[in-house]
Amino acid sequence: MIQTVVKRDGRIVGFNEQKIMAAIRKAMLHTDKGEDERLLYQITDRIAQQGDSQMTVEQIQDRVEVELMKSSRKDVAQKYIAYRHQRSVARKAKTREVFLDIVNIKNNDVTRENANMNADTPAGMMMKFASETTKPFVDDYLLSEESREAVEHNYLHIHDKDYYPTKSLTCVQHPLDHILECGFIAGHGASRPARRIETASVLACISMECCQNEMHGGQAIPAFDFYLAPYVRMSYIEELKALEDLNGEDYKDLYDEPLMDYIKKPLGGLQGKERAQQHAINKTVSRVHQAMEAFIHNMNTIHSRGGNQVVFSSINYGTDTSAEGRCIMREILLSTYEGVGGGETAIFPIQIWKKKRGVNYLPEDRNFDLYQLACKVTARRFFPNFLNLDATYNQDSDWKADDPKRYEHEVATMGCRTRVFENRFGPKTSIGRGNLSFTTINIVKLAIECMGEQDQQKRIDMFFAKLDHMLEVAAKQLDDRFQFQKTAFAKQFPLLMKSLWIGADKLKPCDTIESVINQGTLGIGFIGLAECLVALTGKHHGESEESQELGLKIVSYMRQRINDFCEQYHHNYSVLATPAEGLSGKFTKKDRKEFGIIKGVTDRDYYTNSNHVPVYYKCSARHKAEVEAPYHEMTRGGHIFYVEIDGDATHNPQVIMSVVDMMDQLNMGYGSVNHNRNRCMDCGYENADDNLTHCPKCGSTNIDKLQRITGYLVGTTDRWNSGKLAELNDRVTHIDHGTKDLFGE
Repeated sequence: MIQTVVKRDGRIVGFNEQKIMAAIRKAMLHTDKGEDERLLYQITDRIAQQGDSQMTVEQIQDRVEVELMKSSRKDVAQKYIAYRHQRSVARKAKTREVFLDIVNIKNNDVTRENANMNADTPAGMMMKFASETTKPFVDDYLLSEESREAVEHNYLHIHDKDYYPTKSLTCVQHPLDHILECGFIAGHGASRPARRIETASVLACISMECCQNEMHGGQAIPAFDFYLAPYVRMSYIEELKALEDLNGEDYKDLYDEPLMDYIKKPLGGLQGKERAQQHAINKTVSRVHQAMEAFIHNMNTIHSRGGNQVVFSSINYGTDTSAEGRCIMREILLSTYEGVGGGETAIFPIQIWKKKRGVNYLPEDRNFDLYQLACKVTARRFFPNFLNLDATYNQDSDWKADDPKRYEHEVATMGCRTRVFENRFGPKTSIGRGNLSFTTINIVKLAIECMGEQDQQKRIDMFFAKLDHMLEVAAKQLDDRFQFQKTAFAKQFPLLMKSLWIGADKLKPCDTIESVINQGTLGIGFIGLAECLVALTGKHHGESEESQELGLKIVSYMRQRINDFCEQYHHNYSVLATPAEGLSGKFTKKDRKEFGIIKGVTDRDYYTNSNHVPVYYKCSARHKAEVEAPYHEMTRGGHIFYVEIDGDATHNPQVIMSVVDMMDQLNMGYGSVNHNRNRCMDCGYENADDNLTHCPKCGSTNIDKLQRITGYLVGTTDRWNSGKLAELNDRVTHIDHGTKDLFGE
């Protein structure tokens, strides 16, 4: 007698004879003779009673075919067999359609899911084949039924689901000092410790490139200035030694002599050791500049993940006040300003200036001149972005201005926005830690389902009940994934779990990574707060104080519940203001199909990213900042603030400084500025002219706009999916030509 059934996805469920009857009845109704109820019950009973205690779906269907063929109703057997075959074909049809789109390099949301991935190359196509094949496997075998249904019904999105079976983690902040001081083994060769700036620069690239192949997210260096500074001094000493050989002089007393700065100056009029010292400084600055140029070039050309995309790289810097650290910052900024190749803007690494009072923000601060340079570079090249270390939630009481390793107590971020700092299971730091995985809740759909309730308070109460349930589902799903990830062996991540994560150096190759990874974070994200509020109140938070109050209540509630999950599951859960790219249109498309077009909710091809004011809503930068600022403290898994300006910002770095001032005043954590930048796709020429159609350098009409998508730049909008293209077309500026009042006064 059949008691349990093994479904195609591997799940074991109780036997339900009604499913057999329904299938046979459907076949009977498609014949000329119609339904035979006696035969229907007879065959069903025979199969149920004579079957094994546990059978697969296919075995049961085989038995149905045999029983029908033995009966007088061969016509029913034929229909049943035909229907079964059609279902089998249908299950394969979707995969076939997706694969053909990849084969034929169709420009659609599957092949353009990631704007920095070229899915048209052979390696890129292989990645997409693997990705689209793996996702159904995850649905069928690795997700709980509750999680699978939440995904299927568009309530949840599991990010990087295609990497789920690999047990890989999302991102990490590289403790580069360990790599530079000790070297590491990559592939079949070992990299020796660095002894000069050129080697240090190359090892920084190789570290991120190698690790990218062990992870599914981004790579960042949390203190680029501090880590590379010692190798400036080593290179300077190397230059002094070369002069000793050349001049037959002894300059050992200059080796460790403190320097105020590394600035190139003419040698005319200088004599003796003073001349030798300045010559060594000049040579060192040139070497540092070349090393920074090489670093940027490598990060834009070295491919990982099967050769189809460059490393998702970020570097944080700004607070090293030593002469050597200042040299690193100055030359990376100058190299960025000059551009790469034909003078085009570098896409990677995403650069993040760590702004801090007493260090680099006020005119009297040691690094204020470099802050001014950073703003000048941003005005031309989009980067660096700005991370506010003075925000109350970005501070650490252990930070001391005279601590040579104070960077260990400074928050660092991934360029796209991911933030890791607080830690229940180890030191409060960003270094040697990262996000493990994250999942996003479609709060818009939850709100749409409540729109039928006319009483607004009841409608809102209904929404919070739905939100609470979905938060529970998301937290459990992330714990399930963690339980799966922790079973990986250290040897599966030869660099990551040997040299990068806190505590990884204690792991043996066949040890699991469980003891290490709980220092990372599990992110629960959200998308479409604006559309959610329109569904609940009729207006979004940018246009209504009442809606803003509700929006803050929603995200505050998420934060509260996620704190509860930290205690319940013993993980570092955090709220993430989701950086939606492919997801921005995916949720919307399904909701529109289910609920139709709802004004202000599903009437565009995308949902607004996280807690942002909609890109199409015209307001001052000040108003946008005041609305979005309070959410930064609540979304400690990551957040970002954008200001859109029109025209050429190249000659107006003051507008960048005004944005940073505004972040400081409003306790915002992380932000950046978007502006016009045209790029000739044939020769690389760039300018900021409005509506450029012909390249003034080569005459080409192959012109594209350099744009930011979810925190990082994309060299061509040809790789953007339909949702993000729709959002791009809707974007309005908050400052016109950098001349209108930033604060809207």
